[in-house]
Amino acid sequence: MAAAASARAQCLLGLRRRAPLQPLPFPSPITRAVIRRRGVRMASSDGSGAAPPSTTIEVPGAAGPVLVVAAPGLPEEDFRNAVDSTLFKQWLRNLQTEKGVLTYGRLNLTRILIQGVDMFGKRVGFLKFKADVVDEETNTKVPGIVFARGPAVAVLILLESKGQTYAVLTEQVRVPVGKFILELPAGMLDDEKGDFVGTAVREVEEETGIKLNLEDMVDLTALLDPSTGRRMFPSPGGCDEEMGLFLYRGRVDEETIRELQGKETGLRDHGELIKLRVVPYNQLWRSTSDGKALCAIALYEMAKRDGLLPPSLLPNL
Repeated sequence: MAAAASARAQCLLGLRRRAPLQPLPFPSPITRAVIRRRGVRMASSDGSGAAPPSTTIEVPGAAGPVLVVAAPGLPEEDFRNAVDSTLFKQWLRNLQTEKGVLTYGRLNLTRILIQGVDMFGKRVGFLKFKADVVDEETNTKVPGIVFARGPAVAVLILLESKGQTYAVLTEQVRVPVGKFILELPAGMLDDEKGDFVGTAVREVEEETGIKLNLEDMVDLTALLDPSTGRRMFPSPGGCDEEMGLFLYRGRVDEETIRELQGKETGLRDHGELIKLRVVPYNQLWRSTSDGKALCAIALYEMAKRDGLLPPSLLPNL
């Protein structure tokens, strides 16, 4: 009877018969434990009719070797770069975390189609691929188109002047949405060290010219429950981007506020055409459609409400 009850419970939970995978420690030694290449086949994709580049990898939690193949026309070098990239390896690690897709044994990864690669110098900046993830109970595929761009940061900068609190925003062209957007200073992590706070300070200086001290930065996302990973996912239905949201508060004179308003900044050789906008904080939530800004406001206000911020960060707004 007990065995039958256990079997029914497993069925209700939608678990496969094999034992659940124990999550790997993070970060795992990806080149040894997650990807082990087998029978790599790098055929020409020059239109000669030869098979596209492909390989198989071992992914803990998958039912068997996972085929990774290039989309037609994708150069072999791009394929190699994609499979070896930090973005791809991090995505595989995410599958095995505490709430990972492969952790509980119901879902299975069978195939990955590498569709596009954008290089930032010698490293992969953006990666697009399609992952075939199957619900083994219903034998149906789960939507698995992935735009991988990796972790990023954004900073809510609040400056007090003459009893008024202002937020410093950037206005810049965003080609994907075809508009100029008013948003928080932000940027991507460009290395494998995961230095969120250092990147935040650097991006603020690049985009606004304001020099911040590391010790003055408050990680708002670090206040989230540990089960969230303490990062914000702007669009998890299609993009892997995880973002750290930071807060900085300071006091300045009126002249500084005037100098910041409309100031042109950014790295012109990187295509950054940025103009600063200074907005009263009490009007910020109605002044922008930027998800980073709206999330940062929510985190800041909830942290204030629950008494999670030091007194120095709690002036009257």
